[in-house]
Amino acid sequence: MDHMAEPAILDDQVSENETKNLLVFAYGSLCWKPGFTFNKAVLGRVKGYKRMFWQGNTTHRGTEEKPGRVATLIEDSEAEVYGVAYSVQGETALSYLSQRECEQGGYISKFTDFHSSSGQTLTVLLYIATPKNPLWLGDANVEEIAHQITDCQGPSGHNVEYLIRLANFTRKFFPHHYDHHLYSLEEKVLAIIEINKLNLEKLMGFGEGCIAFRRKTDSRESSPETIRRRNEERVETFEHTARVPGKKLRCLNI
Repeated sequence: MDHMAEPAILDDQVSENETKNLLVFAYGSLCWKPGFTFNKAVLGRVKGYKRMFWQGNTTHRGTEEKPGRVATLIEDSEAEVYGVAYSVQGETALSYLSQRECEQGGYISKFTDFHSSSGQTLTVLLYIATPKNPLWLGDANVEEIAHQITDCQGPSGHNVEYLIRLANFTRKFFPHHYDHHLYSLEEKVLAIIEINKLNLEKLMGFGEGCIAFRRKTDSRESSPETIRRRNEERVETFEHTARVPGKKLRCLNI
């Protein structure tokens, strides 16, 4: 399923009628590779959690011999995590998510509040890993996690792709938020790739199944320049990451 030809639109609000639908919060690979049909995608954040690469993965970004590292949410009253709330209907999406996140990924599901970029507070379903699951890897220093990510791959692609696409998504749609753990890992991984002269393009794969997003815009914005800019925004790229300074976040036009 190639979403790149017709990007999905990110909205700022959920209508009163749409609040009857289930909202699923994405903060990891679901941000850029949901794999299910959804009615709407809304930008926002959940409070009381921080995103950490503490969960192991042997089915998508690693193997039994070399588990990859993927994101989970850790409770922290002072933190917040930015991502996407997908509005879904029917059992198909839930069945898919249950298999992908719970049966294969070792996550559990729970409900929490989601704060949209427009100021709405909505209830969302999210998936988190706990230390009780067999794939739990837990805390480690950034250097160790970065080496593990650079060294692992699985049936869905390389662990590097997972990290960099997530960093790109966060940077593009939340340019004023600095995710220290995510961007520190990205910086370390890119340094390892450069030192070892690895092929970043090959590690990123072909982006099969990745979805491209663009923000909802006013229908009056139909000038040639606006259309050209929208077409440029449809391209999901990773190449700019090598130019991102490690200690400072800047808004990049990608």
